[in-house]
This record gives sequence, structure tokens and C-alpha cells, in this order.
Amino acid sequence: MQNKGLVRLFALALTLVCLFYLSFSFVTGTYNKNAKEYAAGDKLKEFNYLDSIASEKVWLGYTLKECREKEINLGLDLKGGMNVTLEVSVPDIIRSLADFNTNPTFNQALDSASKLQFTNSQVPYLELFVKTYNKIDPNAKLATIFSTFELKDKISLTTSNEDVVKVLKTEIDGAISNSFNVLRTRIDRFGVVQPNIQKLERTGRILIELPGIKEPERVRKLLQGSANLEFWETYELNEIFNNLAEANKVLYAMQSVAGNAPVKVDTTATATVTPTATTPVNKVDSLKAALSKKAESTTDSTKMMENNRKENPLFAILQVDPNSSRGPIVGLAQSKDTAKINSYFATKQVKEVLPRDLGLRWTVKAIDPKGEIFQLIAIKITNRDGRAPLAGDVITDARADFSQTSAYANVSMTMNAEGSKTWARMTKDNIGKSIAIALDGYIYSFPTVNTEITGGSSQITGNFTVEEAKDLANTLKSGKMPAPARIVQEDIVGPSLGAEAINSGLISFVIAFMLVLLYMILYYGFIPGAIADIALVANVFFLIGILASFGAVLTLPGIAGIVLTLGMAVDGNVIIYERIREEMRAGKSMKRAIQDGFGGAISAIIDANVTTLITGIVLAVFGTGPIKGFASTLIIGIITSFITAVFLTRIMLESYANKENAKELPFTTEATKKWWQDAKFDFIGKRKYAYIISGSLILISMISLATRGLSFGVDFSGGRNYIVRFDEPVKTDNVRKLLSNAFDGSGVQVITIGADNQVRIATKYKIEDNSPNIDDEIEGKLYIGLKSLLPNTVTEKQFISEYIKSSQKVGPTIADDIKTAAIWAVIFALIAISLYIFIRFRDIGYAIGAIISLSHDAIITIGVFSLLYSIMPFSMEVDQSFIAAILTVVGYSVNDTVIIYDRLREYIGLYPKRERIATMNDAINHTLGRTFSTTMTTLVVLLTIFLFGGETIRGFIFAMLFGIFIGVYSSVFNASPITYEVYLWKQKKAAKKLAEQSKK
Repeated sequence: MQNKGLVRLFALALTLVCLFYLSFSFVTGTYNKNAKEYAAGDKLKEFNYLDSIASEKVWLGYTLKECREKEINLGLDLKGGMNVTLEVSVPDIIRSLADFNTNPTFNQALDSASKLQFTNSQVPYLELFVKTYNKIDPNAKLATIFSTFELKDKISLTTSNEDVVKVLKTEIDGAISNSFNVLRTRIDRFGVVQPNIQKLERTGRILIELPGIKEPERVRKLLQGSANLEFWETYELNEIFNNLAEANKVLYAMQSVAGNAPVKVDTTATATVTPTATTPVNKVDSLKAALSKKAESTTDSTKMMENNRKENPLFAILQVDPNSSRGPIVGLAQSKDTAKINSYFATKQVKEVLPRDLGLRWTVKAIDPKGEIFQLIAIKITNRDGRAPLAGDVITDARADFSQTSAYANVSMTMNAEGSKTWARMTKDNIGKSIAIALDGYIYSFPTVNTEITGGSSQITGNFTVEEAKDLANTLKSGKMPAPARIVQEDIVGPSLGAEAINSGLISFVIAFMLVLLYMILYYGFIPGAIADIALVANVFFLIGILASFGAVLTLPGIAGIVLTLGMAVDGNVIIYERIREEMRAGKSMKRAIQDGFGGAISAIIDANVTTLITGIVLAVFGTGPIKGFASTLIIGIITSFITAVFLTRIMLESYANKENAKELPFTTEATKKWWQDAKFDFIGKRKYAYIISGSLILISMISLATRGLSFGVDFSGGRNYIVRFDEPVKTDNVRKLLSNAFDGSGVQVITIGADNQVRIATKYKIEDNSPNIDDEIEGKLYIGLKSLLPNTVTEKQFISEYIKSSQKVGPTIADDIKTAAIWAVIFALIAISLYIFIRFRDIGYAIGAIISLSHDAIITIGVFSLLYSIMPFSMEVDQSFIAAILTVVGYSVNDTVIIYDRLREYIGLYPKRERIATMNDAINHTLGRTFSTTMTTLVVLLTIFLFGGETIRGFIFAMLFGIFIGVYSSVFNASPITYEVYLWKQKKAAKKLAEQSKK
């Protein structure tokens, strides 16, 4: 081999680069170990220790912070943490740009576009809005809506619709960028190590990865809060009490009409309410007495409570005390009743008896230890546009204040000059009354004003913990979001599940690695096997080093990609060794056989690697999350495998062969020397039997797909998944029965995943609801439904933090996007591979054989998942991982096909006059050794991952296991025979044409 010195220099340089980047992981690992020993299990102390030395130089002039940025990053499935995709609300941005215009056409267009977004998620929202707006009123001008004070320099009344759309697009992009910056600031101040935040291609979507997070509910509030701070004047309860009593009567009348009962409404009587508890100790006890009183085993007591609920529908669930001291508190209610109370106040009839400027807001925190009872506050809406007289855009600074004498904290704020003036006027006009301070629609505090406040200082008081006060100050200081951001996709992996994933991943990697190394020695002999093994070790070293240098994130599918790369890396060495064996059987010396063997193998190695590389690139482009990790690992692995097999292996073999006393190596062992040596199977002659088998399998698959369908994961269908681990074994039917009524008719799927005390619960309940508290609501319903399976002492908070090991949420628009991307990925991969084969082999027959063979593999593999998804003891859902498996199978199958094609092309060139059927049979038979070795090593590797790699990727690995088996079958029994059929068709066509010409 020429340029050996250049190859050695390149290998040395690559080794040094890999060592450099891998060294950072060892350095940070040492400091992490020291921090754990110092903290003795105290996580806060451990974090503070690492934070205190983050700016110190610890390695080669790099600080610890810089070292942590350069170490190998573990994905959330290995480290535990939270992965969310946020979608900034484009409709709210458009409303804001229109200055909240009340034009009916404008608002109707917004509502219609929002509905269309669910069915046309690939179309940008702005495009849907403009299309709907023009459809409602073809002559309407957008300029009349958007020629606001803020946009006066960009849009005038004469601006065309096309120009308005351009301005809106620019403003929307700017608002999203601003949202991105606000979120980045919040996350940086949150104190997460190695967070990742990036914009996605889809307009308005932002991906955030937060490793090590243990309080997902806290993160949800931090990320979804728009920081819409508002200061409101308030009503006194005695000012609106009669209106509330009137509303109570109206609701009774409405329910009486609905129940065909006589209507009893006395509109002239003075409204009074008899207290339901005679001697309450305080408001909380009063509410509990009124709402939680149980029947004292007497029928009369039960009837009285039932009659009270019928006659006082509002006051039965909203505890109002007319004799309470002055203030804006309307009443108290349990959390489960707040939605019903909101619906009462939203009815048209109730609104008519309430003051027009009355607004009602719930407090953000409960007032009881269990977190069940909330206060309802009455605010005054004094502006015509419904906005608060003073908002958060005037805040210039916010900080958390702590007291040595109290366990609670407050948040102090400073305003700009304009805000200070408005604040002074508001406090002067409301001396003796309360001013409510709201954030994102919830009341945080409602202090009583004692005197005019000048200077622009204010304070939010409440029973805030230190963390809550810090988060609130962080949110206010980071700035207001231009529009609300809602979580449309979420994955949470608990730290214990992450640790288990690391263990299972490492175990599978070590076992698979040792088996591959052992196989090469047992099949090809000690020295050739050891040389191949050294190349494999170098391959893994280079692969991990390059991943570290790129800052790639290592996920469990990524580890699977590394292990799969081992199996596929063997392929290069196997192709080379098989060619060397053939050359030596032809009578050549070992030295000459090595030289000619590499020369004959290089074409097949290039073709095989390029086709697999195409698959990896398609996965990287169309995949998301962990699938991208798998794809990047696969791509880098293919490149490093080529380098180690073609260059390093050759240098080592030639160095051995050039020794004076070099022993002739047979590249085989006594046990394997005759394997596949004289194979003479008539594959082409028996091809019709293979057609019958393949046709039958495809038919069964199609029937199953038509009748049983597939079990779609939340990636494709939308919904939520929760992995819950109990203390004792549970039955899925029992869990399903307990949760059957928990989600108001929405179906619940329950399967055992891993151990018999661990289940995965899936539901689509309120998946389109993007309200900030919806996740808390669903987790609460899970807790209530599963309470009988938990120890009596387990609280809801403990259940969420300790028993829910991971959760996943995929909104409907995200699911639609993933599904579309998956379809395009499969189509594009098939087209790209077929095009490459056509260009490389210059014959349409090869491309047709390959595309039919690959389609055959995909259909049957999908069919197996359709047949077995309700039988297998592990998840066989069709999701992103399954599509990745299908594409990997496609890449592997075409790899095998290309090896046969390459040998066929070589033999046709050598023996052009030989019968094509004999040539094709020889090509297949002479590559059986390579097919067997590569298939065996890959299947052994996959079987190892399947058994030891963890439950979360078992379905993914099963798809590849079966797919590779069926792929090898199709490469031998379908692809080449179909190529032969095309050859016969072309021969007949040429003969027919020749006959016609001879007649002329």
C-alpha cells in the first residue's frame, strides 16, 4: 500500500485529538466524584461545591465549567431529566400586533385558522390566517387591522395585503427570537448543568433539554409562564355580595328549568345566605365544614345537604362569608370545584347580574397544608380594552428577599419612571383598599394600600418558598414573553430509570463487544482475528472520541448505534478476509493474496458503506431527539469503520506479511476452513419457491394491516405516556379497570413494561389542552385512580416524584409532523438508495431488484408488528424508533444486496459469454461466507442488546433483529432473482426487436 507514512500520521493525529477531547470527561468525572464525597448525599451541597469551583482552571488551562462543556454529554434517557418542545403561540402574537382588535372578521379568521392548524400542521399559521381572512371577506384589507401605533412606521392604511403579510412575518420571527432569548435567560438563571436550547425548523417551536431535573412541575411553570405581570384595582366583597347572591339564584333557576322543576326566583328579596357552619374556627375550617361534611348515618342529614346543593348551586361549592372583614376575597373553594365555578361565572345569564367591570381570578397558592383550597379574588377591569392599568413591562428589576426570622420569602420589584407615576396614582386612589398583583392570570398577592407609594417600589408577598421566590424573580427579571409558550411535546426520565439505562447499555455493549472479538478469532484464526479485533477497538475509540469532539449527546439509542456499528464494522474486515481466502485458494502467496484481496474488496466496501450512509443521513435529517443521536452515531461509525478496516487492518496485515519469518496464515481455522467453500446452491433456478414464500408473507402482512392495524405510539397518535413502578406486582387489567373512569371516557392503555411491578399507562385525555395546569390535573387523576395500589402513607407529591419513573407528552400537531416526516424519510431513503445503485451499476435491473427487495423487507417487518403487538411481552408500538429501525434494516439489507451485486458485476466482466444464470448463482454462492459472518456478528450483537439493553429499546431492537433476518433472505432469494427476471425481459425484448428488424 502506498502512502503508509501518511496513513500512520493521520492515525496518530486522530488518536491525539480523540485523547484530548476524551480527557475532559475523565477530569469532570474526577471532580464530580470529589463533589459527591464532599456533599455526602446532599444534592444542593454537591451543586454548590461544583458551582464554587466552576471558574477555576483545572486542566490544560481550561476551567471546570469549560471542561464540563467539552465532556461527553449523556442524553436524558441515561442521565435523567426533562426534554420539552415549546410552541410560542403565533395567534397571540398576531393579536398583540393588532393591538387586540375586536373586529369580528379578524377574530373569526384567527379562530378558524387555529382549528385548521390541527389538520394542516405543515402549513404556517400566518398563511392559514391570511387565507381564512380573505375567504371570510375577500375585499377586507389587513391594513385596517394592523395599522396600529406600534406598527405606524411599517403599515399604513394604504399598505397592500401582501406587504402587510411580509411585515407580520418579520414581526412574528422577531417575537419568537425574543421568546427564545427570554427562555434562555430563565434557564441560565435556573442553575441547570449543561442545558440545551435550540430553535426548531418549524416556526414558533423551541427545543429545551434539561438534564438532571427532579421537579418537572416547577420547570413547566417556569417555561410556560409568559411573565404577564398585572396590577389590578379590586372590589370589596360587600360591594358585590348581593350580585353574587343573585347569581346563585339565577343558577338555581337555570338548573330547575333543566330538571323540569318549578322555578323559584325572588328578584325583589334582599339576598342573604345562612352560614352552613355555626362556629368555624377560621375560613379554611369553615369551608371544610361546609364542603367535606359527611352524612352522620342519618337520612335527614343527607337530604339537607342534597337540598342545599340544589338550592344554592354556587354557594354550595364557593364558601362566601358575608360577615368577613373587608377585602377582595370573594370566597374559598376546593381545587376540584374551581373549573365548575369558572363555568358558572362564564354563563350569559350570570354575567348579566354581575357588574360589567368585575373580573374574578384565583390565587396561585392554596391556603391549606394539603394544597386543596384556593381563594377567589374580585378585581376591577377599568380599561375598555380589558387590560390592567399597570403591567409588567414597567419592571426594571426583581429580586427575592429572605428573612432570618421566617421560612418564607417575598419578591421585591423596581419600576421605571412611567410605571412609578402610574403606581403612585393607583396607590393614592386606593388607600384603604387592596391592589391585586397577578402573574399569568393568577393572583400572587393582594396587599392593602395604607398610603401613596412613590419611587416605583412594590413587593409581592405570600407564603413563597426560597425556590418559588427565586423562580418568580427570575421570571420577572427575564422579561415578558411576547406570547404564551405551551409545551406540545415532553419527555421526562427519572434519575433511577436513567441509571438503569446506563447500566443496561454498558452491559449490552461489553457483552456484544467481547462476543464479536471472540467470533473473529474463532472463525479466521488467532492472528487475523486479533488484527481485526485491534481495528475494532480502534474503531470504538475513534468513534467515541469524535462524538466527544463534536459535542454530541450520547443516548441509549446512541449506545445501540455504537454496538450496531461493531457488528457492521466487522463487515469490512469480513469482506477483505473472504477475498484473501479466495485468492489463497487460487494458489497465490499470502503476501500477494493480501494485496489482491484488498484491491478486490475495496469496491464492495465503498458501495456497502455509502448505501448505509444514505440511511444514516436520512435519519439525521428527518429524525428528532434520540433518533438523531442514533443517526449521528451510525454516520460517524460508518466513517471510522471504513478507515480502520481499509487502512489500519491493511497496514497491520502487510507489516506481518513483510516479516522475514512470517508464517503463512490460512485466514481460517480447522473448524471453519470448509465452511461455504464448495457451496453450489441453485438460487436462481429455485427462485419461484422464494417468490411463493415472499408473496405469502406479504399477503399475510397486508391482511393483518387491513384487519388488525398497528399500535401507534404517542409519537404518531398524540397523547401521554406514564411509566409507573409500584412496590408490588400489579396486573394490567386491574390498573386499566381502576383508571377506566378517571379520564372522562378517554381510553386508557396499560401494558407491563420490564418487571411485573412496572406498567406504562397511555391516554389521550385533554391532549389538545395547553393550559399550564393540565399536567398537574392528569397526574392528580392518576394518583386518585391508583391510590388503592399504593401504601396508605404515599401523598400525591410522593407519587409523582417517586412512583412515576418517566412521562411523555406529544401534542396532536407534533404527532402529525412526526408522522409526515417518517413517511418522507422512508420514501426518500428508498429513492436515494435506488438512485445510487442505478448510477453505480448502470443497469435498471439492479435498481428494480433492490427497490422490490427493500419494499419486501419493510412490508413484512411492519406486518410482524401488526401481527404480534398484542402478543409480545414488550412494547411493539410504531413510533420514531420503529421508523429508525426500518430505515436501518433498509440500509443493512441493501448493504448485503450490493455485495452480491458487486460480485455479479465482476463475474459478468470476467465471463461475459457464460450463462447468466450460472454467473448469478456463482456470485451468490461465493459471497455466502461473507453473508454468514456479517449476519452472525450483527445478529449476535442485536440479540445481546435485546436481552441486556433495557426495556425502553427492546421493541426497536426486535424490529432490527427480524428486519435484518428477513433482509438477508431477500438479498439472496429476491434481489438477485428479480435482477435476473429483468435481464430475461430485456433479452426477450431485444430478441423481439431483432426479429422485427430481420423481417424488414
